[in-house]
Amino acid sequence: MAKIEILYNKKVIDKDIEEYYNALATNIQFSGSHVKKIVISSVKENEGKSTVSINIAKSLAELGKKVLLLDCDLRKSSIVARFRLEGKTDGLTSYLSGITGIENVLHDTDVPNLTILPAGQVPPNPTNLLQNKNFDLMISAFEKYYDYIIVDAPPIGVVIDAAIVAKKCDASILVVESGAIKRKVLKKAKEQLEHSGAEFLGVILNKLDMSAENYGAYGSYGSYGNYGNYGKKK
Repeated sequence: MAKIEILYNKKVIDKDIEEYYNALATNIQFSGSHVKKIVISSVKENEGKSTVSINIAKSLAELGKKVLLLDCDLRKSSIVARFRLEGKTDGLTSYLSGITGIENVLHDTDVPNLTILPAGQVPPNPTNLLQNKNFDLMISAFEKYYDYIIVDAPPIGVVIDAAIVAKKCDASILVVESGAIKRKVLKKAKEQLEHSGAEFLGVILNKLDMSAENYGAYGSYGSYGNYGNYGKKK
């Protein structure tokens, strides 16, 4: 474990929003003991997938689970920006490239039980890196040590990376911005995740205006629409 202090970037979180993430974390536990590696993606950029990934990981950790937040958005990561890191930070790309050992890319946070593995420097070949044998070896080792691995993946409607990562995971979740995605595009993204072989756990409708009288084509999803309505989105 790298001896670099990483502090979770605390924000003022609405208590209701915090409860929604706690409910999500609980529902994930009820999905079965076989669900340990969960990839979280979106259809396009800026739908809030990284915010959701961080807070699900944090909620699971606060429930006493040993959690790894794995940043697989090698092209345009925003995970590191949500944490305060001191010193040089190696990440997933350094490990997958064979530049450094796995012990140098794992970083503790000030949230008990929560560890992060940041994406690292943007590589010239992100898709190839995610397909190499080091990734498989890493995942196999981690699932024996952590109760949950939450994987923040790139938007599946933009690049193939999320589908590649999903094949190595047990389940997937899709984060969708309310009113921003057409039904047929959402359906295609869902099918791509399902074709990976990972169990599809469902859609989180994000950035939903709860004051609106109707919630658009997706129908009412209740209070879960409040997810991610604070801080910087991805």
